[in-house]
Amino acid sequence: MKRHILGIATVLLAGMSIVGTSWKAVELPQTQQQTVKNISADSLYSRYILNLYRTVHLDSAGLNEQVFEKALTGFFNMKYSGLLHEKSILTIADFDQESTKKRLYIIDLEKKKLLLNTWVAHGQNSGGDKPAFFSNQINSNQSSLGFYLTGEVYFGKHGRSLKLDGMDQGFNNNARERSIVVHGAAYVSQQTINQLGRLGRSQGCPAVPAKLANQVINTISDRTVLFINNSDQYYNSAFLNETLAASVALNQEEVLAAQVD
Repeated sequence: MKRHILGIATVLLAGMSIVGTSWKAVELPQTQQQTVKNISADSLYSRYILNLYRTVHLDSAGLNEQVFEKALTGFFNMKYSGLLHEKSILTIADFDQESTKKRLYIIDLEKKKLLLNTWVAHGQNSGGDKPAFFSNQINSNQSSLGFYLTGEVYFGKHGRSLKLDGMDQGFNNNARERSIVVHGAAYVSQQTINQLGRLGRSQGCPAVPAKLANQVINTISDRTVLFINNSDQYYNSAFLNETLAASVALNQEEVLAAQVD
């Protein structure tokens, strides 16, 4: 399955005319008319992001709007690529925040609803309460940044778990080899926070509360997007093409509006 998914992603990335240099994308020269058109689309897209951000009440849940924008842009790029199935689910693990914060956000973009907001652990070598170090290396025991596709559900040493495919070359593409998965863990709990002043840490997996593991896995399984963020780190991705994301998002809104009419 990994080879199949990464093969699709390789074709997609090779065909993109825009490549990320920070988290933004650099555009090739274009006509003045196209520039004006893109500016208009970008403005509408920014308004769309802000409206969605407020509707889902992500501000009160503690998620920064720029982090949401990055994750949403990646979602629409991956949707355009054909990598996703039917679910319009976007999951964000925001490692700008301390582990004591409920920094995992599972969002239903179609229903414009925050389905779940809970704790998520980072890797033991990424830092204490707040992660500062990230790696794609095997046996690093650090978290890896970037966009993931959720894979197969299986039963392992942590019980029912969900495999992940890292989609960003050089940042998280070794996720399968590293056995980076979503699983439940007893150390992701208020009790652990009370004892240690922080969550327990994983070997790099985005571990979730044991009592919520099945709910998380059922909700985000079947090729949905998981984005692991840390804004202090250097990170780029070909999935952060805002012009493409704007086109997909606005076309989707037009279709939905037509259905309502």
